[in-house]
Amino acid sequence: MPSRKKTGMFTSAFLTCICSFALICVSLATQHWISSDVQFSGTNTSTTVSLTYGLFGGTCEQFSSGILIPGQNFQVANVLKNGKAKATITAIIVILVLGLLASLLSSGFTCTNAVSNPYQTFLGPIGVYTWNSLCGIFILIAMILFPVNVEGNGLSLELALECFPAQQTHNKSEHAYGYSYWIMLLIIFLNIASIIIIYFYDHARYSKKKQQERPIENASKDVILF
Repeated sequence: MPSRKKTGMFTSAFLTCICSFALICVSLATQHWISSDVQFSGTNTSTTVSLTYGLFGGTCEQFSSGILIPGQNFQVANVLKNGKAKATITAIIVILVLGLLASLLSSGFTCTNAVSNPYQTFLGPIGVYTWNSLCGIFILIAMILFPVNVEGNGLSLELALECFPAQQTHNKSEHAYGYSYWIMLLIIFLNIASIIIIYFYDHARYSKKKQQERPIENASKDVILF
């Protein structure tokens, strides 16, 4: 059976991993990654298309010369025609699913160590370091790819034109990233917290082991001197 200290520290790491897993699910499931106002101009008219969307779907509405055209729901995969932007969205989803799996494995490893002493080295702290690091890397990549898709591939502009095709000259677009996006930053912090917790446990265990070895080393020296 593991010591109380080990059980306590791995249980704490387990809770952070479970929170990370739950937040990735929330980020994938919600549609508040970004809110965009895409402005167009025509002959004596100005139009603003407002969008709020996530990786799978969202809503859009149009303001034209002070008149509100009721919004509509859309599915990103069905509406988006830009191949590059669509491929990037797909890549982000795949990366987040990989992060979800890494977080699940990390939760399993920390739970196993909280209730037992695994014989395999990889099932111990090394495994927790590995899966938490991979999860953090996947989330960071997703955080980078999404703004690149919005700014570089004109994702919001493409969606606005697909929702309301009869637009003329594009003036500018304004973006505000929502909680579904910023949650990923919290997920990275949770992964770092898990690694720090296990590092402190591993370091304390190593220090204790070295202290236990010193009396044996000193005894060997005394025998040699004798």
